[in-house]
Amino acid sequence: MSTTLTPHIATHPGELLKDELDERKIKQRDFAAEISMQPTMLNEIIKGKRAITADIAILLDKALDIPADYWMNLQAQYELDKARIKEKNILKVQRIEKWHIIKQLVPVKHYKKLGYLKNELEYDIKAVKDIYNIDTIDHLIESVAKCKSEVPAFYRKSEKLQVDEVNLLGWSKLLMYRANNENVKRFNPDKLPELKNKLHSIFYKNSNVREETKKLLANHGIKLIFQEKFEKTPIDGYSFWSKDNPAIGLTLRHKRIDNFAFTIFHELGHIFMHLQNNKAKQFIDLEKKKTSNSIEEKEADSFAQENLISNEKWEELQTINLDDQSLISFGKKHKINPAIVLGRICYESNFYAIKSKIDKSIN
Repeated sequence: MSTTLTPHIATHPGELLKDELDERKIKQRDFAAEISMQPTMLNEIIKGKRAITADIAILLDKALDIPADYWMNLQAQYELDKARIKEKNILKVQRIEKWHIIKQLVPVKHYKKLGYLKNELEYDIKAVKDIYNIDTIDHLIESVAKCKSEVPAFYRKSEKLQVDEVNLLGWSKLLMYRANNENVKRFNPDKLPELKNKLHSIFYKNSNVREETKKLLANHGIKLIFQEKFEKTPIDGYSFWSKDNPAIGLTLRHKRIDNFAFTIFHELGHIFMHLQNNKAKQFIDLEKKKTSNSIEEKEADSFAQENLISNEKWEELQTINLDDQSLISFGKKHKINPAIVLGRICYESNFYAIKSKIDKSIN
């Protein structure tokens, strides 16, 4: 691999000729007369306006006792340096043009904040291509256009939500890029009952929940990545297939144990019911209210509800008072975090302003 460095400027051999004449205290007019050359021609060589040809190199050899090959090599190097500088400038212009496009199609601000970009065009363009898994800027344009056309139908959204498609795609691409570098155990769908029981225990204890959940899912072959949401990307969860394993992405925009637990089970519903048979699908949930007509989203909701609080336990809950102490007692009896019980009640009633002192924060 070539390690040739491109100089900032190319040095014409005429500059070295001038230095040599100055060192020997020879006037240009006298030297021109000595080698039978017009003074204007010598001046053009010294100023870099005329090349040193083979004939001139021989004259310099005879007059200064500096080999002709030396002057010819200097001239050749000058021409090469000029070509390399020109190429470098062309590449620089091309990078600037590419970056102008990228800034409109990629959440550059967020990538810089997270440390994936360094304000170095060559590095940053490559980083964007790696994150988006593309070879050309044309592929980037196609990806963004596709996202914008699919958002209304593909993503779960409410008319009240403001969604920036560029940020949404950039968020999901970064998550997929990160998941690609995660290593977890082999995924075994037959271990779902064991996974559910251990998740219940983690949520009930509500201690070091994020790390414990990530570790548990990794041991069951599921990648879990936490990634803060970008501007106008009100995402709760994202499920997709990454290499040989399913993956879940969470923003934790709601720092509540009930939301965390519901989102985890919702995305697990997608994994076990939908993604196993169609690994090309992806599910991004922008809202957890009853706004989606998607059968798959409703199935994932039902999966989450029934696995957090079974239908039998939910029926039992209808027979008791819904004050804090009753909910805490119910949770203690069934080893269910009372915040999850309260969250289910709010969800089912579509009323989230229920007065309660039950702590919903995730620890």
